[in-house]
Amino acid sequence: MDDLAITGLLVLSLFLILGSGVWIGLTLSGVAWIGMQLFSARPAGEAMAMTIWGSASSWTLTALPLFIWMGEILFRTRLSQDMFKGLAPWVQALPGRLLHTNVIGCTIFAAVSGSSAATCATIGKMTLPELTRRGYPEHMVVGTLAGASTLGLLIPPSIIMIVYGVTAEVSISQLFIAGVLPGILLAALFSGYIVLWALRHPEQVPAADERMAFMQKLAQSRSLIPVLLLIATVLGSIYIGWATATEAAALGVLGALVLSSVQGSLDWRSFRAALMGATRLYCMIALILAGSAFLSLAMGYIGLPRHLAQWIASLELNQAQLIAALALFFVLLGCFLDGISMVVLTMGVLMPTVQAAGIDPLWFGIFIVLVVEMAQITPPVGFNLFVLQGMTGRQLPWISRVALPMFLLMCAAVALIYAFPGIVTWLPQQMSAR
Repeated sequence: MDDLAITGLLVLSLFLILGSGVWIGLTLSGVAWIGMQLFSARPAGEAMAMTIWGSASSWTLTALPLFIWMGEILFRTRLSQDMFKGLAPWVQALPGRLLHTNVIGCTIFAAVSGSSAATCATIGKMTLPELTRRGYPEHMVVGTLAGASTLGLLIPPSIIMIVYGVTAEVSISQLFIAGVLPGILLAALFSGYIVLWALRHPEQVPAADERMAFMQKLAQSRSLIPVLLLIATVLGSIYIGWATATEAAALGVLGALVLSSVQGSLDWRSFRAALMGATRLYCMIALILAGSAFLSLAMGYIGLPRHLAQWIASLELNQAQLIAALALFFVLLGCFLDGISMVVLTMGVLMPTVQAAGIDPLWFGIFIVLVVEMAQITPPVGFNLFVLQGMTGRQLPWISRVALPMFLLMCAAVALIYAFPGIVTWLPQQMSAR
Protein backbone atom coordinates (compact mmCIF):
# COMPACT_ATOMS: atom_id res chain seq x y z
CA MET A 1 0.00 0.00 0.00
CA ASP A 2 1.20 3.53 -0.69
CA ASP A 3 1.43 6.26 1.99
CA LEU A 4 -1.89 7.86 1.03
CA ALA A 5 -3.78 4.56 1.37
CA ILE A 6 -2.12 3.78 4.73
CA THR A 7 -2.91 7.28 6.03
CA GLY A 8 -6.51 6.97 4.85
CA LEU A 9 -6.91 3.59 6.57
CA LEU A 10 -5.50 4.89 9.88
CA VAL A 11 -7.61 8.07 9.79
CA LEU A 12 -10.73 6.01 9.00
CA SER A 13 -9.89 3.67 11.90
CA LEU A 14 -9.43 6.67 14.19
CA PHE A 15 -12.84 8.15 13.43
CA LEU A 16 -14.64 4.79 13.49
CA ILE A 17 -13.26 3.91 16.93
CA LEU A 18 -13.89 7.45 18.27
CA GLY A 19 -17.42 7.36 16.85
CA SER A 20 -18.13 4.12 18.72
CA GLY A 21 -17.62 5.94 22.03
CA VAL A 22 -14.20 4.55 23.00
CA TRP A 23 -12.01 6.87 25.13
CA ILE A 24 -9.54 8.98 23.15
CA GLY A 25 -6.46 7.47 24.83
CA LEU A 26 -7.58 3.92 24.04
CA THR A 27 -8.52 4.96 20.50
CA LEU A 28 -5.02 6.28 19.84
CA SER A 29 -3.49 3.05 21.15
CA GLY A 30 -5.88 1.00 19.01
CA VAL A 31 -5.03 2.89 15.82
CA ALA A 32 -1.31 2.59 16.62
CA TRP A 33 -1.71 -1.17 17.17
CA ILE A 34 -3.46 -1.53 13.80
CA GLY A 35 -0.64 0.39 12.10
CA MET A 36 2.11 -1.64 13.79
CA GLN A 37 0.39 -4.97 13.20
CA LEU A 38 -0.33 -4.41 9.52
CA PHE A 39 2.57 -2.29 8.30
CA SER A 40 5.54 -2.99 10.59
CA ALA A 41 7.69 -6.04 11.38
CA ARG A 42 8.07 -5.10 15.07
CA PRO A 43 5.68 -6.93 17.47
CA ALA A 44 2.89 -4.47 18.38
CA GLY A 45 2.36 -5.74 21.96
CA GLU A 46 5.99 -5.34 22.99
CA ALA A 47 6.20 -1.87 21.40
CA MET A 48 3.01 -0.80 23.17
CA ALA A 49 4.23 -1.97 26.59
CA MET A 50 7.62 -0.26 26.27
CA THR A 51 6.19 3.02 24.93
CA ILE A 52 3.37 3.36 27.45
CA TRP A 53 5.72 2.61 30.36
CA GLY A 54 8.22 5.19 29.08
CA SER A 55 5.47 7.78 28.69
CA ALA A 56 3.98 7.15 32.14
CA SER A 57 7.35 7.25 33.94
CA SER A 58 8.43 10.65 32.54
CA TRP A 59 9.73 12.89 35.36
CA THR A 60 8.91 16.02 33.33
CA LEU A 61 5.24 15.06 33.42
CA THR A 62 5.21 15.25 37.24
CA ALA A 63 4.46 18.98 37.06
CA LEU A 64 1.12 18.29 35.36
CA PRO A 65 -0.83 16.60 38.21
CA LEU A 66 0.63 19.07 40.72
CA PHE A 67 -0.53 22.15 38.79
CA ILE A 68 -3.94 20.54 38.22
CA TRP A 69 -4.17 19.88 41.98
CA MET A 70 -3.24 23.49 42.77
CA GLY A 71 -6.05 24.72 40.53
CA GLU A 72 -8.54 22.28 42.08
CA ILE A 73 -7.64 23.44 45.63
CA LEU A 74 -8.06 27.14 44.77
CA PHE A 75 -11.24 26.37 42.83
CA ARG A 76 -12.75 25.27 46.15
CA THR A 77 -11.67 28.34 48.14
CA ARG A 78 -13.65 31.58 48.48
CA LEU A 79 -11.58 33.04 45.62
CA SER A 80 -14.39 32.62 43.10
CA GLN A 81 -16.90 34.36 45.37
CA ASP A 82 -14.59 37.22 46.40
CA MET A 83 -13.01 37.93 43.02
CA PHE A 84 -15.88 39.97 41.56
CA LYS A 85 -16.16 42.06 44.71
CA GLY A 86 -12.41 42.67 44.66
CA LEU A 87 -12.14 43.61 40.98
CA ALA A 88 -15.31 45.70 40.52
CA PRO A 89 -14.12 48.93 42.22
CA TRP A 90 -10.99 49.15 40.03
CA VAL A 91 -12.76 49.03 36.63
CA GLN A 92 -15.65 51.45 37.26
CA ALA A 93 -13.81 54.31 35.54
CA LEU A 94 -12.99 52.33 32.37
CA PRO A 95 -15.32 52.45 29.33
CA GLY A 96 -17.29 49.22 29.56
CA ARG A 97 -17.01 49.20 33.37
CA LEU A 98 -17.71 45.79 34.89
CA LEU A 99 -17.38 43.90 31.59
CA HIS A 100 -13.64 44.11 32.24
CA THR A 101 -14.11 41.81 35.25
CA ASN A 102 -14.56 38.95 32.76
CA VAL A 103 -11.13 39.61 31.24
CA ILE A 104 -9.23 40.43 34.45
CA GLY A 105 -10.93 37.66 36.42
CA CYS A 106 -10.10 35.08 33.73
CA THR A 107 -6.50 36.34 33.58
CA ILE A 108 -6.04 35.93 37.34
CA PHE A 109 -7.79 32.57 37.56
CA ALA A 110 -5.93 31.29 34.47
CA ALA A 111 -2.70 31.72 36.43
CA VAL A 112 -3.89 29.26 39.09
CA SER A 113 -5.99 26.90 36.98
CA GLY A 114 -4.29 25.96 33.70
CA SER A 115 -7.62 24.88 32.18
CA SER A 116 -9.83 27.04 29.98
CA ALA A 117 -12.98 25.06 30.82
CA ALA A 118 -12.36 25.48 34.58
CA THR A 119 -11.65 29.20 34.05
CA CYS A 120 -14.85 29.62 32.04
CA ALA A 121 -16.99 27.79 34.62
CA THR A 122 -15.49 29.53 37.67
CA ILE A 123 -15.53 33.11 36.38
CA GLY A 124 -18.86 32.56 34.62
CA LYS A 125 -20.51 31.43 37.86
CA MET A 126 -19.85 34.81 39.44
CA THR A 127 -19.96 37.28 36.51
CA LEU A 128 -22.84 35.97 34.37
CA PRO A 129 -25.63 36.43 36.96
CA GLU A 130 -24.13 39.62 38.41
CA LEU A 131 -23.55 41.44 35.11
CA THR A 132 -26.94 40.34 33.76
CA ARG A 133 -28.63 41.59 36.94
CA ARG A 134 -26.92 44.97 36.55
CA GLY A 135 -28.19 45.35 32.97
CA TYR A 136 -25.12 44.66 30.83
CA PRO A 137 -26.00 43.32 27.33
CA GLU A 138 -26.01 39.53 27.34
CA HIS A 139 -24.16 39.24 24.02
CA MET A 140 -21.22 41.22 25.43
CA VAL A 141 -21.20 39.38 28.76
CA VAL A 142 -21.19 35.94 27.12
CA GLY A 143 -18.92 36.90 24.21
CA THR A 144 -16.18 38.44 26.36
CA LEU A 145 -16.33 35.52 28.80
CA ALA A 146 -16.03 33.02 25.92
CA GLY A 147 -12.88 34.70 24.64
CA ALA A 148 -11.22 35.61 27.94
CA SER A 149 -11.71 32.13 29.44
CA THR A 150 -9.39 30.68 26.79
CA LEU A 151 -6.55 32.49 28.61
CA GLY A 152 -6.52 29.43 30.89
CA LEU A 153 -4.47 27.71 28.17
CA LEU A 154 -2.01 30.53 27.51
CA ILE A 155 -1.21 32.10 30.86
CA PRO A 156 1.08 29.78 32.87
CA PRO A 157 0.83 27.35 34.48
CA SER A 158 -0.95 25.80 31.50
CA ILE A 159 -1.85 22.13 31.16
CA ILE A 160 -1.50 22.20 27.39
CA MET A 161 1.96 23.81 27.60
CA ILE A 162 3.12 20.88 29.73
CA VAL A 163 1.64 18.44 27.21
CA TYR A 164 3.36 20.27 24.32
CA GLY A 165 6.64 20.46 26.22
CA VAL A 166 6.62 16.71 26.85
CA THR A 167 5.61 15.69 23.32
CA ALA A 168 7.88 18.21 21.51
CA GLU A 169 10.76 17.94 24.03
CA VAL A 170 10.79 21.69 24.78
CA SER A 171 11.63 23.17 28.22
CA ILE A 172 8.39 23.56 30.17
CA SER A 173 9.88 26.31 32.35
CA GLN A 174 10.76 28.34 29.24
CA LEU A 175 7.31 27.70 27.75
CA PHE A 176 5.67 29.01 30.92
CA ILE A 177 7.69 32.22 30.84
CA ALA A 178 7.16 32.58 27.08
CA GLY A 179 3.38 32.56 27.60
CA VAL A 180 3.32 35.55 29.98
CA LEU A 181 3.62 38.43 27.48
CA PRO A 182 1.35 36.86 24.80
CA GLY A 183 -1.22 36.24 27.56
CA ILE A 184 -1.08 39.88 28.66
CA LEU A 185 -1.26 40.96 24.98
CA LEU A 186 -4.40 38.88 24.39
CA ALA A 187 -6.04 40.16 27.60
CA ALA A 188 -5.23 43.74 26.49
CA LEU A 189 -6.81 43.08 23.07
CA PHE A 190 -9.99 41.77 24.74
CA SER A 191 -10.18 44.78 27.09
CA GLY A 192 -9.44 47.13 24.17
CA TYR A 193 -12.39 45.66 22.29
CA ILE A 194 -14.64 46.27 25.30
CA VAL A 195 -13.44 49.90 25.47
CA LEU A 196 -14.14 50.48 21.76
CA TRP A 197 -17.56 48.84 22.00
CA ALA A 198 -18.46 50.95 25.08
CA LEU A 199 -17.39 54.19 23.35
CA ARG A 200 -19.58 53.31 20.36
CA HIS A 201 -22.59 52.23 22.48
CA PRO A 202 -22.49 54.34 25.68
CA GLU A 203 -26.25 53.99 26.11
CA GLN A 204 -25.89 50.22 26.67
CA VAL A 205 -23.43 50.57 29.55
CA PRO A 206 -25.11 50.83 33.00
CA ALA A 207 -24.19 53.73 35.27
CA ALA A 208 -21.16 53.43 37.55
CA ASP A 209 -21.51 52.47 41.20
CA GLU A 210 -20.73 54.92 43.97
CA ARG A 211 -17.08 56.03 43.83
CA MET A 212 -14.68 54.63 46.42
CA ALA A 213 -11.51 56.00 47.95
CA PHE A 214 -8.25 54.17 47.21
CA MET A 215 -8.09 52.56 50.66
CA GLN A 216 -11.70 51.35 50.31
CA LYS A 217 -10.81 49.71 46.97
CA LEU A 218 -7.80 48.09 48.58
CA ALA A 219 -9.94 46.77 51.44
CA GLN A 220 -12.39 45.27 48.92
CA SER A 221 -9.51 43.51 47.14
CA ARG A 222 -7.71 42.12 50.18
CA SER A 223 -8.82 38.54 49.42
CA LEU A 224 -7.09 38.69 46.03
CA ILE A 225 -3.69 39.74 47.38
CA PRO A 226 -2.65 36.28 48.71
CA VAL A 227 -3.57 34.67 45.37
CA LEU A 228 -1.56 37.26 43.43
CA LEU A 229 1.39 36.63 45.74
CA LEU A 230 1.08 32.87 45.14
CA ILE A 231 1.08 33.41 41.35
CA ALA A 232 4.12 35.71 41.62
CA THR A 233 5.94 33.15 43.79
CA VAL A 234 5.31 30.23 41.40
CA LEU A 235 6.25 32.10 38.21
CA GLY A 236 9.03 34.10 39.90
CA SER A 237 10.74 30.96 41.20
CA ILE A 238 10.86 29.59 37.63
CA TYR A 239 12.01 32.89 36.07
CA ILE A 240 14.78 33.52 38.59
CA GLY A 241 15.94 29.92 38.27
CA TRP A 242 15.32 28.89 41.86
CA ALA A 243 12.95 26.08 40.85
CA THR A 244 12.13 23.82 37.93
CA ALA A 245 8.54 23.65 36.68
CA THR A 246 7.94 20.53 38.81
CA GLU A 247 9.39 22.13 41.96
CA ALA A 248 7.38 25.31 41.33
CA ALA A 249 4.25 23.16 40.98
CA ALA A 250 4.93 21.55 44.37
CA LEU A 251 5.44 25.03 45.83
CA GLY A 252 2.13 26.10 44.28
CA VAL A 253 0.27 23.15 45.86
CA LEU A 254 1.77 23.96 49.26
CA GLY A 255 0.83 27.64 48.89
CA ALA A 256 -2.72 26.76 47.78
CA LEU A 257 -3.16 24.47 50.81
CA VAL A 258 -1.92 27.21 53.16
CA LEU A 259 -4.11 29.85 51.49
CA SER A 260 -7.27 27.73 51.62
CA SER A 261 -6.51 26.80 55.23
CA VAL A 262 -6.13 30.47 56.24
CA GLN A 263 -9.37 31.31 54.42
CA GLY A 264 -11.13 28.61 56.39
CA SER A 265 -12.28 26.75 53.26
CA LEU A 266 -9.99 23.74 53.72
CA ASP A 267 -11.57 20.76 55.39
CA TRP A 268 -11.37 17.03 54.78
CA ARG A 269 -14.28 17.08 52.35
CA SER A 270 -12.85 19.89 50.15
CA PHE A 271 -9.32 18.39 50.35
CA ARG A 272 -10.61 14.99 49.19
CA ALA A 273 -12.73 16.58 46.43
CA ALA A 274 -9.73 18.55 45.13
CA LEU A 275 -7.46 15.50 45.22
CA MET A 276 -9.98 13.25 43.45
CA GLY A 277 -10.80 15.94 40.85
CA ALA A 278 -7.10 16.36 40.04
CA THR A 279 -6.59 12.57 39.91
CA ARG A 280 -9.46 12.03 37.48
CA LEU A 281 -8.33 14.82 35.13
CA TYR A 282 -4.68 13.75 35.20
CA CYS A 283 -5.54 10.08 34.55
CA MET A 284 -7.52 11.12 31.48
CA ILE A 285 -4.63 13.24 30.15
CA ALA A 286 -2.00 10.58 30.99
CA LEU A 287 -4.00 7.94 29.07
CA ILE A 288 -4.19 10.27 26.04
CA LEU A 289 -0.45 10.97 26.23
CA ALA A 290 0.39 7.25 26.49
CA GLY A 291 -1.80 6.45 23.48
CA SER A 292 -0.26 9.35 21.58
CA ALA A 293 3.29 8.17 22.34
CA PHE A 294 2.46 4.71 20.96
CA LEU A 295 0.81 6.24 17.87
CA SER A 296 3.88 8.45 17.25
CA LEU A 297 6.12 5.34 17.48
CA ALA A 298 3.88 3.44 15.07
CA MET A 299 3.88 6.32 12.58
CA GLY A 300 7.67 6.50 12.86
CA TYR A 301 8.01 2.80 11.97
CA ILE A 302 5.60 3.18 9.06
CA GLY A 303 7.49 6.31 7.90
CA LEU A 304 4.49 8.65 7.64
CA PRO A 305 6.10 11.69 9.42
CA ARG A 306 9.09 11.59 7.07
CA HIS A 307 6.91 11.29 3.98
CA LEU A 308 4.57 14.05 5.17
CA ALA A 309 7.55 16.33 5.82
CA GLN A 310 8.86 15.59 2.34
CA TRP A 311 5.44 16.33 0.83
CA ILE A 312 5.13 19.66 2.66
CA ALA A 313 8.69 20.55 1.64
CA SER A 314 7.77 19.81 -1.98
CA LEU A 315 5.05 22.50 -1.80
CA GLU A 316 7.86 25.04 -1.26
CA LEU A 317 5.84 27.14 1.18
CA ASN A 318 7.64 30.03 2.79
CA GLN A 319 7.53 30.40 6.58
CA ALA A 320 4.53 32.74 6.62
CA GLN A 321 2.52 30.47 4.29
CA LEU A 322 3.37 27.43 6.42
CA ILE A 323 2.24 29.20 9.61
CA ALA A 324 -1.03 30.32 7.95
CA ALA A 325 -1.66 26.78 6.65
CA LEU A 326 -0.99 25.26 10.10
CA ALA A 327 -3.26 27.83 11.81
CA LEU A 328 -6.10 26.91 9.44
CA PHE A 329 -5.36 23.20 9.92
CA PHE A 330 -5.54 23.41 13.73
CA VAL A 331 -8.70 25.53 13.73
CA LEU A 332 -10.39 22.96 11.46
CA LEU A 333 -9.06 20.10 13.61
CA GLY A 334 -10.49 21.89 16.65
CA CYS A 335 -13.95 21.46 15.16
CA PHE A 336 -13.68 17.75 16.02
CA LEU A 337 -11.05 17.25 18.78
CA ASP A 338 -10.18 18.81 22.14
CA GLY A 339 -6.94 20.79 22.54
CA ILE A 340 -4.84 18.12 24.25
CA SER A 341 -5.76 15.50 21.65
CA MET A 342 -4.90 17.95 18.86
CA VAL A 343 -1.42 18.53 20.27
CA VAL A 344 -0.54 14.91 21.02
CA LEU A 345 -1.89 13.65 17.70
CA THR A 346 0.06 16.09 15.54
CA MET A 347 3.35 16.99 17.21
CA GLY A 348 5.19 13.78 16.32
CA VAL A 349 4.30 14.32 12.67
CA LEU A 350 4.70 18.11 12.42
CA MET A 351 7.78 18.89 14.51
CA PRO A 352 10.33 17.66 11.90
CA THR A 353 8.66 19.87 9.29
CA VAL A 354 8.50 22.87 11.63
CA GLN A 355 12.17 22.55 12.57
CA ALA A 356 13.16 22.08 8.92
CA ALA A 357 11.39 25.36 8.12
CA GLY A 358 13.57 27.13 10.70
CA ILE A 359 10.73 27.82 13.17
CA ASP A 360 11.76 28.07 16.83
CA PRO A 361 10.06 25.18 18.73
CA LEU A 362 9.57 27.51 21.74
CA TRP A 363 7.78 30.12 19.60
CA PHE A 364 5.84 27.36 17.85
CA GLY A 365 4.58 26.10 21.24
CA ILE A 366 2.97 29.47 22.01
CA PHE A 367 1.58 29.62 18.48
CA ILE A 368 0.04 26.16 18.98
CA VAL A 369 -1.53 27.24 22.29
CA LEU A 370 -3.02 30.34 20.63
CA VAL A 371 -4.60 28.40 17.76
CA VAL A 372 -5.87 25.73 20.17
CA GLU A 373 -7.45 28.61 22.15
CA MET A 374 -9.21 29.64 18.96
CA ALA A 375 -10.50 26.08 18.58
CA GLN A 376 -12.01 26.26 22.10
CA ILE A 377 -14.65 28.68 20.78
CA THR A 378 -15.09 27.04 17.36
CA PRO A 379 -18.22 24.89 16.88
CA PRO A 380 -19.14 22.06 17.01
CA VAL A 381 -16.60 20.78 19.60
CA GLY A 382 -15.45 24.05 21.20
CA PHE A 383 -15.31 23.03 24.88
CA ASN A 384 -15.91 26.56 26.16
CA LEU A 385 -19.03 26.81 24.01
CA PHE A 386 -20.45 23.72 25.74
CA VAL A 387 -19.66 25.17 29.17
CA LEU A 388 -21.39 28.45 28.29
CA GLN A 389 -24.37 26.63 26.78
CA GLY A 390 -24.87 24.79 30.06
CA MET A 391 -24.59 28.01 32.08
CA THR A 392 -26.75 30.27 29.89
CA GLY A 393 -29.24 27.89 28.23
CA ARG A 394 -28.46 29.56 24.88
CA GLN A 395 -27.93 27.59 21.67
CA LEU A 396 -24.42 26.97 20.28
CA PRO A 397 -24.90 29.06 17.08
CA TRP A 398 -25.79 32.15 19.16
CA ILE A 399 -22.84 31.68 21.52
CA SER A 400 -20.51 31.13 18.56
CA ARG A 401 -21.76 34.33 16.93
CA VAL A 402 -21.23 36.53 20.01
CA ALA A 403 -17.76 34.98 20.51
CA LEU A 404 -16.73 35.74 16.90
CA PRO A 405 -15.07 39.12 17.70
CA MET A 406 -12.89 37.35 20.31
CA PHE A 407 -11.93 34.74 17.70
CA LEU A 408 -10.85 37.51 15.31
CA LEU A 409 -8.80 39.16 18.07
CA MET A 410 -6.99 35.83 18.58
CA CYS A 411 -6.21 35.80 14.84
CA ALA A 412 -4.77 39.30 15.31
CA ALA A 413 -2.66 38.02 18.24
CA VAL A 414 -1.24 35.23 16.05
CA ALA A 415 -0.33 37.81 13.40
CA LEU A 416 1.34 40.03 16.05
CA ILE A 417 3.51 37.28 17.53
CA TYR A 418 4.57 36.28 14.00
CA ALA A 419 5.45 39.87 13.09
CA PHE A 420 7.13 40.48 16.46
CA PRO A 421 8.47 37.11 17.70
CA GLY A 422 10.19 38.90 20.58
CA ILE A 423 6.79 39.03 22.31
CA VAL A 424 7.28 35.29 22.86
CA THR A 425 11.05 34.92 23.08
CA TRP A 426 12.21 38.01 25.01
CA LEU A 427 11.37 36.83 28.55
CA PRO A 428 12.83 33.31 28.07
CA GLN A 429 16.02 34.92 26.70
CA GLN A 430 16.28 37.11 29.83
CA MET A 431 15.68 34.02 31.95
CA SER A 432 18.46 32.09 30.14
CA ALA A 433 20.87 34.98 30.57
CA ARG A 434 20.61 34.72 34.37
